[in-house]
Amino acid sequence: MRPDTPKLLEDIRDAGSFILSSIAGRTLEQFEADRLLRQAVERNFEIIGEALRRISLTDTDVATQIGDTRRIIDFRNLIIHGYDRIDYEVVWLIIQEKLSPLISRVEALLKNAQ
Repeated sequence: MRPDTPKLLEDIRDAGSFILSSIAGRTLEQFEADRLLRQAVERNFEIIGEALRRISLTDTDVATQIGDTRRIIDFRNLIIHGYDRIDYEVVWLIIQEKLSPLISRVEALLKNAQ
């Protein structure tokens, strides 16, 4: 693992954990109605995607172990460049189904890096 990779993995874990804690106990409808929450979640998905983009450029072995790298980066690009086309049901589904497994994979990589 390259020396800068653990910091980027920490950024992914931190951003993902922030998202999960921010939406805990909320419904999709509450999420959609709360602009501040939506924008905080979007910003943290941007961080996840950018950190993974950087890892994919410098540490392809780690990026491969994370999996779904291209889709995560593409999602980040959609949030940034297609802000007017964000489907919050899709964002909610990603939070509910994909974020915890991503955090688990990142935590395992961090544990192995120590």
